[in-house]
Amino acid sequence: MTEPSPPPAPGSGLRDVIALSSDICSIENGVLTYRGINIDELAGNGTFEEIVHLLWYGRLPRREELAAFRRAIVLETRLPDALVAIMKSFPRRAQSMEALRTAASAMAIYDPESEDMSPAANRRKAIRILGRMAGIVAAYDRIRNDREPLAPRDDLSLAANFLYLRTGEVPDPLAASALDKAYILHADHELNASTFTARVAAATLTDMHSAVIAAICALKGPLHGGANEQVMKMLNEIGSTAKVEPYLRNKFEHHEKIMGFGHAVYKNGDPRAKHLKEMSRQLGELTRQKHWYEMSAKIEDLVGQTKGLKANVDFYSASVYHYLNIPADLFTPIFAVSRTSGWIAHILEQYARNKLIRPRAEYIGPRDQHWTPRDQR
Repeated sequence: MTEPSPPPAPGSGLRDVIALSSDICSIENGVLTYRGINIDELAGNGTFEEIVHLLWYGRLPRREELAAFRRAIVLETRLPDALVAIMKSFPRRAQSMEALRTAASAMAIYDPESEDMSPAANRRKAIRILGRMAGIVAAYDRIRNDREPLAPRDDLSLAANFLYLRTGEVPDPLAASALDKAYILHADHELNASTFTARVAAATLTDMHSAVIAAICALKGPLHGGANEQVMKMLNEIGSTAKVEPYLRNKFEHHEKIMGFGHAVYKNGDPRAKHLKEMSRQLGELTRQKHWYEMSAKIEDLVGQTKGLKANVDFYSASVYHYLNIPADLFTPIFAVSRTSGWIAHILEQYARNKLIRPRAEYIGPRDQHWTPRDQR
């Protein structure tokens, strides 16, 4: 009889530990699904608002539901005047995730249902939080550039509205589609660090705003969010396709990490990456700046040949966002806007099946110690 495998050793970052049961998202044999639907089908056919409805309510919306749902989220991108005033007081040196964290915390103060934990109130708050997260990121970018925040257009999707709220111009349909697809691909990813943080917070029965803010704090860490920002930094350092190979050879010789490659849960490649690769190619042709895509493709080939690593979702999202004229320091806040949909799905599920999340730690410190009087220390 085969002996069962021992549990992962304490201190391994809980890697491969099954912490809870969920019917929201699965990653099995390299296949990512939301509510059992393959990410390829969702990214190939859906809109972000449809995927949000699927994550929150367990099913795709009917046509009339989708129109009302989309409009409800979009209208919430309009921020309360008092919240905008607070954001205008932020120092210019504020980092974008600091600004998002602080503004997201402040938005709870202006939500009359912030402490109402009823299911109906939580569903209404979910719509407000998702819309206002997008509104905060767009408004912050305008405020720091001495421009007034704009009101949303109810004829545009959340993704198209985000681009409009930053620039005041209705985006090209391909640009809006690219951001919408990026939102879909980043919407949820099982028990990643920020989602687990959100569930741990929600398990204490804290309010939804607080659980989302806890998740933002986890995403702010460079080991979770920010990889695509570093990819864009690398592309800028390289500068041209001709310089890709010598740049990478130098990195390999010094055993330096190439950002945007490999993933903790995918051994045969991130299934989301190919969708953003294609969007990067199309946007390169639209903007007549194909060199960002060409550099990225050449990096992917060389890293694959030399290191056997495959691009993850962060790698091509960098060039996609750059083609959309989004500054690199907004890449992680945009990730947060999208992932808010997944965070909220998990928060709602935690509330519905709640049990306090309270793991144990293996003590590895000294034993049999004794108190030493102050004059003998």
